[in-house]
Amino acid sequence: MDYLQIIEKHYRKGSGLYDILLGHSAEVARKALEVAARHPELDIDRRFLEEAAMVHDIGIFKTRAPSIQCHGEEPYLRHGVLGAELMRREGYPAHARVCERHTGTGLTKEEIAAQQLPLPHIDLVPESVEEQVICFADCFFSKTKLGVEKTVEDVRRKMQGFGDRSRGQFDAWCAAFL
Repeated sequence: MDYLQIIEKHYRKGSGLYDILLGHSAEVARKALEVAARHPELDIDRRFLEEAAMVHDIGIFKTRAPSIQCHGEEPYLRHGVLGAELMRREGYPAHARVCERHTGTGLTKEEIAAQQLPLPHIDLVPESVEEQVICFADCFFSKTKLGVEKTVEDVRRKMQGFGDRSRGQFDAWCAAFL
């Protein structure tokens, strides 16, 4: 897969949003590949890991998030499912799963329904080790502060607002991946 070719179908090279997407995605890919290097026993597909990390946020251009130069119509929370639709059309269903399952520590159908989130009422929780590693790595980076990696404690504090399942999942990933 040529992820830059796919990205450049939807983002103008050199635009602010392009630079934000690529900067953030490269940070996530770097951290995910560090996890893979530290844990050869997990038998992680490193090529897929890099590709999927680079496209995990490809759907942001369709959302409304002016602070990161997104001027689309959809709520930002939908960027994952929108990116998944795009990646499925491109012929990459495994990459699409990463897109739709990477928000926070993932979202269960019960969480989606209880919070009345604008998402399909299905489990959107990472399952494969690659999905989990990308989701974990993404927790450490924001698109508004490129080049700044959050500490484990910073992420834990943020996870407190998302409930016991998210906190527990993040802690489990810390134990497995750090």
